[in-house]
Amino acid sequence: MESASVKTPRRDAGADDLSLPQVGQRRNLRQEITVALRAALVTGEMRPGVLYSAPTLAEKFGVSATPVREAMLDLAGEGLVEPVRNKGFRVSELSEKDLDEITYLRQLIEVPAVGDVASAMDDAMRPRAEALRPMARTIVRLATERDLLAYVEADRQFHLALLELTGNRHLVDLVANLRARSRLYGLQQLADRGELGRSAAEHEEIVELVVHGRAAEAADLMRRHIQHVRGVWAGYQEPMN
Repeated sequence: MESASVKTPRRDAGADDLSLPQVGQRRNLRQEITVALRAALVTGEMRPGVLYSAPTLAEKFGVSATPVREAMLDLAGEGLVEPVRNKGFRVSELSEKDLDEITYLRQLIEVPAVGDVASAMDDAMRPRAEALRPMARTIVRLATERDLLAYVEADRQFHLALLELTGNRHLVDLVANLRARSRLYGLQQLADRGELGRSAAEHEEIVELVVHGRAAEAADLMRRHIQHVRGVWAGYQEPMN
């Protein structure tokens, strides 16, 4: 049975309650803002149906409206927001069925891919896999600090870097798109319950299994890890195993 779309209040100028970082005048500003906004979308800080204007978001970032508008157009191209003429951008709605289907696709792709990486592990590939260890430690630290926007981006970088070991860039691009379309509405709740650290620690376990070529165990842990994302993180009350 298909669940109804997530219901949230609809209002304009919804940026006032966002905890977006000050980015300043840096190189690649558009890309930096895109990353921050994508993380805010994934965590659910930017809610479906809410209208966000580029000038209001720019004020939160401490920059001009131009790079924010460009970043929002990039996100619109990914299908994450919808332009509203002369008003701003509205976050696209996702149903529970959408989230289930995204999870299914991620498991279909990432689980065997991680198993393949572990199976192919050799002396030439091992240094690249070992380079994932500091990334995994960063995720654990951010979980402890409850820096959710930075956590989501570090988690994204880790998973894509792991999949890059397959040498299949089309696979990496596809998973990047699926992850951007996910929604982790229960992330704050998970952090408040002190369970985010346990989920974060799974990244270190995945690296250990991959580095040592334990393919079946690595694939099984990746399957459970993705299911945690859909379960607890998306707002369900499933306990973590």
